[in-house]
Amino acid sequence: MNNFEYSRATDVADAIRQIAADPAAKFIAGGTNLVDLMKYDVARPARLIDITQLPLKSLEETPDGGVRIGALVPNSDLAYHPLIADRYPLLASAILAGASQQLRNMASTAGNLLQRTRCFYFYDTATPCNKREPGSGCAAIKGINRINAILGTSDACIATHPSDMCVALAALDARVHVTGPAGARSIAFADFHRLPEHSPHIDTTLEPDEIVTAIELPSKGFAKNYSYLKIRDRASYAFALVSVAAALEIDSGRIREARVALGGVAHKPWRRIDAEAALRGEAPDRTVFAKAADILLKGARGYSHNAFKIGLGRRAILRTLTQAANATPQIQSVKKIR
Repeated sequence: MNNFEYSRATDVADAIRQIAADPAAKFIAGGTNLVDLMKYDVARPARLIDITQLPLKSLEETPDGGVRIGALVPNSDLAYHPLIADRYPLLASAILAGASQQLRNMASTAGNLLQRTRCFYFYDTATPCNKREPGSGCAAIKGINRINAILGTSDACIATHPSDMCVALAALDARVHVTGPAGARSIAFADFHRLPEHSPHIDTTLEPDEIVTAIELPSKGFAKNYSYLKIRDRASYAFALVSVAAALEIDSGRIREARVALGGVAHKPWRRIDAEAALRGEAPDRTVFAKAADILLKGARGYSHNAFKIGLGRRAILRTLTQAANATPQIQSVKKIR
């Protein structure tokens, strides 16, 4: 770990001033990802700016019936908050599927959005990685790529985004509120994370001198017909090989609204509006679900060790949509798939 300076921000404006003055600095809250990266010498910030004292820990209803979640709300507090557990159980379920209880106690809402890939080669500084060192190459493409992406990849990177929470936020059409020297702005969740293209070292559309202040959920939470299914190598604690967040609104035996997002398969939570459109107006059955799965996985490309994810993803989509349609969501405390 490199030597670094430490400072504490007193408010959001002070945090922005500090990060704008030092491009080599990083914000730190729970530190559940950043500290690991520093230990592995992947991240070498010259300064850590402690933002844990900022007033960003509240969760409150918005005038239009949604919920605004402060950037520093711990994952555990978020998952068990009555507003989230009752009105947005898909989000609560996804959070509880991720990490361990100890990590969820420390991890922050914004930190979860900004965590970096767990690709083996990103962490191994002895190997080339365009995400870690732009222009050096991607060792994963011809290497051990079991956990890597099958959708939205490029010749520069096949890394995946590791978050469970973000998959649910994508399905729920959340928005990300950020603030910087130019003022505040709101980013649609679908536009927050990037595909790798030719610059995989840039994970999000957040500017270097901006800070995430909140996540906003719309009023519709799909509290009845939902499920979050996570397929992983080790049920106790591991990142997803494939995960699926499904949310349906069913009226008179027909799907009125549908949301489906995938995790573990791309550089960002993967969602296709045309797949959701294929579900709307249809009876919730396996044939319709299979059509949506085919659209979601269109263009999927397997590599030497992860081609199995294509078939696994299709089966996971079918299972999760069936769980959602039957109002029998996957229970995260039960490791057996329903």
